[in-house]
Amino acid sequence: MKNKKLHGNVRDAAFSILWAVENKQAYSNLLLHQTLENYGISAKNRGLLTEITYGTLQHQMTLDYYLEPFIKGKIEPWVQILLRLSLYQIVYLDRIPSHAVVHEAVEIAKRRGHGGVASLVNGVLRSVQRDGVRSVNAISDPVKKISIETSHPEWMIKRWAEQFGLEKTREMALENNKIPAQTVRVNTVKATPEEVIEMLVSEGLDAVQSPLVPECLIVSNGQPAKSLTFEKGFITIQDESSMLPAYALQAGPNMKILDMCAAPGGKTTHIAEKMGNQGQLFAMDLHPHKVKLIDETAKRLGHSIIETAAGDGKKSVERFGPEQFDRILVDAPCSGLGVIKRKPDIKYSKTADDFSRLQDIQADLLDQAAQLLKKDGILVYSTCTVDSTENRGTAERFLKEHPYMEKMEVSLPEALGLKNSGFVQVFPQDFGGDGFFISAFRKTQTS
Repeated sequence: MKNKKLHGNVRDAAFSILWAVENKQAYSNLLLHQTLENYGISAKNRGLLTEITYGTLQHQMTLDYYLEPFIKGKIEPWVQILLRLSLYQIVYLDRIPSHAVVHEAVEIAKRRGHGGVASLVNGVLRSVQRDGVRSVNAISDPVKKISIETSHPEWMIKRWAEQFGLEKTREMALENNKIPAQTVRVNTVKATPEEVIEMLVSEGLDAVQSPLVPECLIVSNGQPAKSLTFEKGFITIQDESSMLPAYALQAGPNMKILDMCAAPGGKTTHIAEKMGNQGQLFAMDLHPHKVKLIDETAKRLGHSIIETAAGDGKKSVERFGPEQFDRILVDAPCSGLGVIKRKPDIKYSKTADDFSRLQDIQADLLDQAAQLLKKDGILVYSTCTVDSTENRGTAERFLKEHPYMEKMEVSLPEALGLKNSGFVQVFPQDFGGDGFFISAFRKTQTS
């Protein structure tokens, strides 16, 4: 494939992102920002670039299923990506004329390939226009049908179906293909939600208070991260589900608290707000460059109680000494299957082998946290995933190996109405946030 790009061209930019995701295992969310700048995409076209890039990734397996009858023989991977990108616009977007999509696809094929490829692309897309796409109802196996319908790997659908049932699995997989809400968290040390809504409205952004988490605002237009309200530290960007661990921790002023896996700092700064910026809050992360992100966020928000350090959480007892903290949050490294809505490429990069490796890391971190916790202290274990073996399995293993720790009811905003038996699994379809798991434990005696 010839690497010819066209400055300012939305579809060429989307193609470049999709090619890098598939060919170089790059992350779509990081590439999107870079590509917006590299291609000089205009402000009015940025939304379209995001939509067609993420949409093509979200529906990749479905698109391949639709394309299969129209492709004779083997084609190059980049041509498959171009056909997916084009078919996504034809099938899922009403406002873009099909003839314009086909024309643009042919032009990209000419620039990056040759006349023969352009002819193939034109022929396939025109055949799709003429004949339409086949129905997923032709698939008789229920797991495979959900897999193709929602574009999630079959092993993943099978695993979730065994854990949660087919109906809940299909609901979750369909939800994962929706555009996520844009949410921000109010810095309650500086202002009330009502005051911050007025600030955002004065800048031309529409914001409403969430009915579930009081400090969460849902922003329906614009870019809050580029607002003066953000710059002056009145808000930070955070998913609503991700705001729940700070509630579960029951943090208050003058406590000594550790956030063991803290970067990029969203939960750390939320804990600081729950503490009223009073006390001691330590934030660790394995990577020094990620620790800098916590420092930058804390400085912007004006939180002075956060002390950061780069280091391995699995060696934190050695660093701090035993029984030092009133509260500890272990927001553990995980499979990330709860954030597929925001990072659709996760669906295709994860494998079933990832879970046991991650569970061992989580168990080591929790063991350290248990030793670091004072008697009667609270430990919260959370992940942004929806796998019950990884989540509940890790929590139950922890309790079995640490008899001096007891499961306790997770403290959450009442409006959520989530089933709470000490293990709380938030599904993406529950209220539109990320999939999240939260559990809480109390230390009943010295370890």
